[in-house]
Amino acid sequence: MSKEIINTSNAPAAIGPYSQAIKVGNMLFTSGQIPLDPATGDLINSNIEEATRRVLDNLKAVLEAGGSSLENVIKTTVFLKNMDDFVAVNEIYAEYFTVKMPARSAVQVAKLPKDSFVEIEAIALAE
Repeated sequence: MSKEIINTSNAPAAIGPYSQAIKVGNMLFTSGQIPLDPATGDLINSNIEEATRRVLDNLKAVLEAGGSSLENVIKTTVFLKNMDDFVAVNEIYAEYFTVKMPARSAVQVAKLPKDSFVEIEAIALAE
């Protein structure tokens, strides 16, 4: 079984030596998405709600490029700069994951790339 590199201009380009996602068989593994605007590369970090929406829009774009969707996500990991933002992130997250809720971990980390507030990665089933 070979791995397929997934790349889309509808999500921010990788800012390091990694791929937006890797597809192996019917499994899709995304890299963590931070709140970068894919068109401009600007960090959307004025508040946690706006940042979380941008992250989830980026994640959705990568999933779709890999032949998947939010509904096919099996597991997410949410990385937070501040665990006090968990309730706000959870409210936005619930707007995107409305059926077939994936398993999830959420952890506070010391620092995220570009000093963003939130990063989310996913594992999903793909076509």
